[in-house]
Formats: sequence, structure tokens, C-alpha cells
Amino acid sequence: MAGTLTRVLLHITFSTRGREPLIPESMEAELYAYIGGICRNHGSLLMAMGGMPDHVHMLISLAKTTALADLMLHLKRDSSRWMKERSDGGFGWQEGYFAFSIGESGVEELRRYIADQKGRHRTKDFKAELREFLAKYRIDFDDDRMWD
Repeated sequence: MAGTLTRVLLHITFSTRGREPLIPESMEAELYAYIGGICRNHGSLLMAMGGMPDHVHMLISLAKTTALADLMLHLKRDSSRWMKERSDGGFGWQEGYFAFSIGESGVEELRRYIADQKGRHRTKDFKAELREFLAKYRIDFDDDRMWD
């Protein structure tokens, strides 16, 4: 084959430091657009993004030449700096992140899931949501060590 073609779709989620409500609704659209720009600068496509004041969800098509860890380092560092410049300076992301691969057949369902974050979180908090994902994807975890 003459070229390399890939489509690596990832559902990525992470919270603010201490799961504090640090993302004002008035800044969501700008923050998400800024994060989309970071993704583009690293050859990846942000296909959907949404969240709550204390966490975000993203659907990303990862570039064939970009390691997820590298993308997340730039994404979280640069968006944190951007938010600090536009707020009281106390903004920060949690240390880690959660990433799950999805198939093409799951894209539309995940887009709807991400778009309905505000509705979903009327009855379920971020921890409960993440525990469901970890169970769904059969990821073993230590609940006492998972939350920073």
C-alpha cells in the first residue's frame, strides 16, 4: 500500500482539578473552539465536545502520526493556560484522563450522548458516569485511587 490511512475514533473525558465547577457556561463555546484548534494543530479532528462546569467529553479522530498522550499533554496544558488568562487564574484540569476507542457505528450515539450532558447530569454525577463507562469497557479500576 502506498499510503497510510487510519480512522482512530476516541471518546475522551476528564474533569477539572478536584472536579470543581471551573468552566462557566459563558466560556464553554470558546473553550471548545480553542481545544478544537489544538486538535487541528496536531493533525487530529475534534468531532464533538460537550460537558459540565466540572468535566468535558470529546469525540476525536486521532491523527495517524499523533500519540494520544502527546495530544492530551498539549490539549490540557494549552487550554488550561488559555482559561487562566480569561479567569481568576485558578483553573486547572485533573492530572489524568479517560479514553475509550469507539467504532464508526457508535459515532452518532456518542454525539447525542455528548450533546445531552446537561440533561444527563440532572440525575447522575461525573463519578457515577465514569464508573458506568469503566464497567462497559471492562476496565479494572481502584475507586480509592482513581479520583485526584
